Amino acid sequence: MLVCCRTPLLVAIVSICVLPSVAAAESSSYVYCDNGLRCVMAPCPSNSALDLATGKIIKGVSIDIEELPPQDKAPDLSDKLYAGKVVVVGSIENRTQTLNDKQYTLPWLVATGIERASRDSERGHCSSH
Repeated sequence: MLVCCRTPLLVAIVSICVLPSVAAAESSSYVYCDNGLRCVMAPCPSNSALDLATGKIIKGVSIDIEELPPQDKAPDLSDKLYAGKVVVVGSIENRTQTLNDKQYTLPWLVATGIERASRDSERGHCSSH
């Protein structure tokens, strides 16, 4: 009898423990683009993303488009992302990478959808686009 009574309690505890990590990966809208910065060693902060909800610019972010639905993967998507011409729905997550034999924890924008075309005012952090 104790086993069946513990199961709901266990589910409740697991749910509470998982909630903070789910909240951290909450979706937002971003304008991702090349910001014009160039460097000779990685990691290079040559891309940035504007979080439209907060107005915060995330510098040195890379983008992962693997979770985009097929209809959002247009042939010219790379050009549009480079120029900041689309608003991307997704979340920022930190990933560890090895570059030049050193480990770095870097931000990645995990894109899950294309929301709309971006406005000129939303591309202000992009290089001359």
